[in-house]
Amino acid sequence: MTENAQQQPSAPDSELPTQYAPADVEGPLYERWVERGYFEADAKSEKPPYTIVIPPPNVTGSLHLGHAFQHTLMDALTRRKRMQGFESLWLPGMDHAGIATQNVVERELGKEGKSRHDLGREAFVERVWQWKDEYGGKILGQMRRLGDGVDWTRERFTMDEGLSQAVQTIFKRLYDDELIYRAERIINWCPRCLTAISDIEVEYQDDDGELVSMKYGEGDDTIVVATTRAETMLGDTAVAVHPDDERYKHLVGRRIKLPLTDRTIPVVADTHVDPEFGTGAVKVTPAHDPNDFAIGQRHDLESLTVMDERGVITVHGPFEGLDRFEARSAIVAALRADGRIVAEKRPYVHSVGHCSRCKTTIEPRLSMQWWVKVAPLAKAAGDAVRDGRVKIHPQEMEKRYFDWVDNLHDWCISRQLWWGHRIPVWYGPEGEVVCVGPDDEPPTGEGWTQDSDVLDTWFSSGLWPFSTLGWPEQTPDLKKFYPTDVLLTGHDIIFFWVARMMMFGLYAMDGEVPFKTIALTGLVRDQFGKKMSKSSGTAVDPLDWMNAYGSDAVRFTLARGANPGTDVPIGEDWVQASRNFANKIWNATRFALMNGATIEGELPPAERLSATDRWILSRLNKTVSQVDALYDDFQFAKLSDALYHFAWDEVFDWYVELSKTTFMAGGEPAKVSGRVLGEVLDVTLKLLHPIVPFVTETLWTTLTGGESIVVADWPKDSGFRDEAAEREIETLQQVITEVRRFRADQGLQPGQRVPARLTLTGTALAPHEAAIRQLLRLQPEGDTFAATATLPVAGATVALDLSGTIDVAAERKRLAKDLAAAEKEKAQATAKLGNEAFLAKAPDNVIDKIRGRLTKADEDIERIKAQLDGLPEA
Repeated sequence: MTENAQQQPSAPDSELPTQYAPADVEGPLYERWVERGYFEADAKSEKPPYTIVIPPPNVTGSLHLGHAFQHTLMDALTRRKRMQGFESLWLPGMDHAGIATQNVVERELGKEGKSRHDLGREAFVERVWQWKDEYGGKILGQMRRLGDGVDWTRERFTMDEGLSQAVQTIFKRLYDDELIYRAERIINWCPRCLTAISDIEVEYQDDDGELVSMKYGEGDDTIVVATTRAETMLGDTAVAVHPDDERYKHLVGRRIKLPLTDRTIPVVADTHVDPEFGTGAVKVTPAHDPNDFAIGQRHDLESLTVMDERGVITVHGPFEGLDRFEARSAIVAALRADGRIVAEKRPYVHSVGHCSRCKTTIEPRLSMQWWVKVAPLAKAAGDAVRDGRVKIHPQEMEKRYFDWVDNLHDWCISRQLWWGHRIPVWYGPEGEVVCVGPDDEPPTGEGWTQDSDVLDTWFSSGLWPFSTLGWPEQTPDLKKFYPTDVLLTGHDIIFFWVARMMMFGLYAMDGEVPFKTIALTGLVRDQFGKKMSKSSGTAVDPLDWMNAYGSDAVRFTLARGANPGTDVPIGEDWVQASRNFANKIWNATRFALMNGATIEGELPPAERLSATDRWILSRLNKTVSQVDALYDDFQFAKLSDALYHFAWDEVFDWYVELSKTTFMAGGEPAKVSGRVLGEVLDVTLKLLHPIVPFVTETLWTTLTGGESIVVADWPKDSGFRDEAAEREIETLQQVITEVRRFRADQGLQPGQRVPARLTLTGTALAPHEAAIRQLLRLQPEGDTFAATATLPVAGATVALDLSGTIDVAAERKRLAKDLAAAEKEKAQATAKLGNEAFLAKAPDNVIDKIRGRLTKADEDIERIKAQLDGLPEA
């Protein structure tokens, strides 16, 4: 464990400031890393590759806590692999975000009193590019602030020339393989964005509406149907009942009068209808409902579109020109006046779909669109996980993945926008349809026009793992870095992005998976586990916390909450605690440097080391092994916690404190401990670096004189173990902890010195007497020593002279009260655990809790009795 950076280490040539100031350190350090090319990956390298592509943030976006969370974890993975000797590539980029970006630019135009139609398509797209160049990509600068170790030389954008070629290539291939087709189907339509949106871009929420029951037909032909969308009745072309429903058998095949119109519509029998729900009869509007569309297909019904793209009624005189919601009220009023309303329920709370971008209520609409036939692609995506080529972590998330890919409907990929990848299809004057690849010349001449739609944003981002590496060209990058190793992303976009990349990757790359592991994270929540939101005042700008506490503190807080697949609660006090940890690392390292900590020379052999030295080196190696195993299992919370407690508790609180007497004494033992402390700090800082890169870089380069911790070697477990030394120091810790507790119980101040006699003969603690006295503030006993309290701990005896410092009678009274409470707790726990009826019914966690209470009560009783025995008679 003595290897460090690639250059020979030298002694530190500068002292550390007394306080750590992140704002002074982080920016210049990051720019130095970038300038030196530490994050650049070399496709010609002989090193094994390790690749992660960043989930491309929207060009309109800015860094939020969710980004900071996932970026911290991805950065930690790639930094560690780089230190382990891998050619680490973390590839950055942005998504053009079709709807979101077009909406932003259209709002800007609106301030000028213009619309995109005033500019025309070509000028509008040019305006979007101008906006992107001037205002887009704000998040990229914020990623630098967080410390993202990405290869900026490979930054990509989903609308750049290379990715555009990839999009056109795969569209052409899918089209030629008859996996892309054009058809009229029901889609989700946003009347505000004026485009189709996919199922996964629809957000459902409970809205207050109305359920209206109304009579169709006359006399014996009367049938009652119910709806929450009365305005769509203008487009009804049938009423459907179940074939086995005796109530309506006489009506099946007959035509009945559609209210408010001069039309009659048939009654059809269809097994989709649930005879137990409502009246057992449903209105059928094939052009405005997906289920009704399917019924219409089965019964060859006409599809009547009764609304335009903005949700305005286009038929039937008195309602024509009304907005859909205005028409709803007007139609119900007209039906009521006509005696057709049987029942009205208001409010009627039901789930309603909204556009995820603008929150407008979506409208199911019959529309001619482009579709991907997903069945064979989805099967391949499912098989890749089932046969183990791709691992999902945590494994319990596999079910969500399979539930999605095994039940995928064909994917609507066309959008009625101007910003995006335009569909590469041309239509001729005689009805010709020509799909054009990137190497084809589009048809020209009179009457030829290109399809006006663009592709769904997720179409191009689905190509991200290989298009960013140069596909369809067989580039050195593609050969070296594909397939990627890990896709780390939130479990909430399994459907949006993960499944699409799996489908396209397996198709485009001849069955080769796009990534070997899918590591799914949870979502960042507030400290109470609730969703953060601006409206509730719980949303946090991570830059505010970085400004206040430093980027390392934010990163460490996020990593420490990152249990696989589960949500991450976070509060500002936790970031403050992480800032305190960074300060602790700083102050302890500064102390170590002032006391001779060094990495120069070989680590002394075990026989020249004290038990304290051997203990910390044994614990160090165990920590290296533990951290490696946790990294490989994506257990960021556990590895962060392990590092926190090792660094703070064992290194800084125990080893540094125990070594102070050695340093004060000087000589050869001090030199040995200085070398051991240097070794421990060297390794500890390296282990911490992937998560807290800035403070560790500053401390490590000062300690070692090395070039940069970014390119230092990752620590390896040397195999050194010393269980005897660990037991010895654990005993020492027990003595010190118990006496400290006793001192606190007596009300003694931490720095107050007390005369003491230590009896350590026959124990392994004899060599530690100086350290025990130093840490416990124990003076030599002196000529007038009188033992007023005697503490037997771990085979040793500590006799204290507390005369004049405590009221013995009051102390005995207090301890007697504590003893009675502990004995009562023991009796209650014992009684519960002895009750068979209770044990048969109580959950395991409750029983375990009571057992823990019993154990603690026993420990408290033993401790208090020892304290009472150690006190003199009052």
